[in-house]
Formats: sequence, structure tokens, C-alpha cells
Amino acid sequence: MQKDLLYAKTHEWVRVEDDIATIGITDFAQEQLGDITYVELPRVGDTLEAGQEMGSVESVKAASELYSPVSGEVIEINTELDNAPEKVNSDPYGEGWMVKTRLSAEPAGLLSPEEYEEIAKVEE
Repeated sequence: MQKDLLYAKTHEWVRVEDDIATIGITDFAQEQLGDITYVELPRVGDTLEAGQEMGSVESVKAASELYSPVSGEVIEINTELDNAPEKVNSDPYGEGWMVKTRLSAEPAGLLSPEEYEEIAKVEE
């Protein structure tokens, strides 16, 4: 559990630095999915709305939608995941990040690390 992050109930994390938000999926989410084989991400320039679908993740066990925890414009995607989607499994909070956005609104409705931890415990 990363203490400098905010979390969505849909198991995405967000790190906010000034007006830039970096987004990925949580360690809990990647464990539930198993070995990730493919990541579909939005394009640079796309506009994301908090709570709306922004892509998907496929694993040997399942496919799962990705939801944006914040609203903003996509300014960068992690293209390394095209050839190495397993980075989401091995380092979900580091090299496995997915999208960077320039925020268009203050993040709202997100969970603290402690609140997210409680939700993850219930779902285990």
C-alpha cells in the first residue's frame, strides 16, 4: 500500500503532482487478475472523465475495464506496456504506471490508503 496515493473503488490509483495525475492499477487488482498479457490505454490528447472507462487490461484469467479516477487530458501513456504488460504485475506503482493526465478538475471522491485497504480486505 502506497501512502502518497489516492485510490478509486474500482482499484485504480492516482498520484497527483501539481496539475499532473499519474494513474495505474493497484497491487490488489493485478493480483486478482493474474498474469497480465495486454493493456489497452487511451491516446495522448484524449479527454478523460472521472469514473468513465479509459481502457482495459487482459490477463490469463480475465479481462477488466480501466476507469479514470480523475478528469483531464491524456498527456502521456506508458508505451513500454505494449511490449511488456507484465510490468503491471511486477511493479504496479512504478514501472507499471499507465497514463498521465493534466487535471481539468480537482480529484474528488477518491479514497485514502487506509480506506482503500478496508475495501480490498472485504473483496479478498
